Amino acid sequence: MAPGSGLLLCAPLALLLLAMAPDSASPAAASEGACPQYTNKTCEECLKKVSCLWCSSNKKCMDYPVKNLLPPLSLCELSSARWGVCWVNFEALIIAMSVVGGVILVALCICCFCCCRKKKSKKPDKDDEKAAREREQRRVRQEERRAEMKSRHDEIRKKYGLFKEENPYAKFENN
Repeated sequence: MAPGSGLLLCAPLALLLLAMAPDSASPAAASEGACPQYTNKTCEECLKKVSCLWCSSNKKCMDYPVKNLLPPLSLCELSSARWGVCWVNFEALIIAMSVVGGVILVALCICCFCCCRKKKSKKPDKDDEKAAREREQRRVRQEERRAEMKSRHDEIRKKYGLFKEENPYAKFENN
């Protein structure tokens, strides 16, 4: 990587983050966009500001309690709390994220299991080596038996004059 190319990569990212940042960067925007002023209005109006939390049960718009991960029940029930978009409540978000997380964990476990099995099957284990040795021993014994049977058959053929000579005309040449 060339020197200074890190700036080229970070510049578009910084511009994207600035474009997505809420307009509450200036003090004037912070004072005019305070969340409680959207109480008894619509959820969409309240959630235009990223730092706001909408409670649909009492139609109250409030600042999101950033000290807590989830809004406390004393502030608003999870089933009626909305943040970011109006159509997703925190209860559904927690359930969906749990399911997605569980599916990802199960998929990772299955992948790890399959990879381990694949690596294990590539290495011949003791049973495979033993079976290969036994197969080789059986093949050698079979070859020995085959050679023994051939010699026995050749002896019987010689005894009865049925032995096939390599050159059948050899008998006539010696005369």
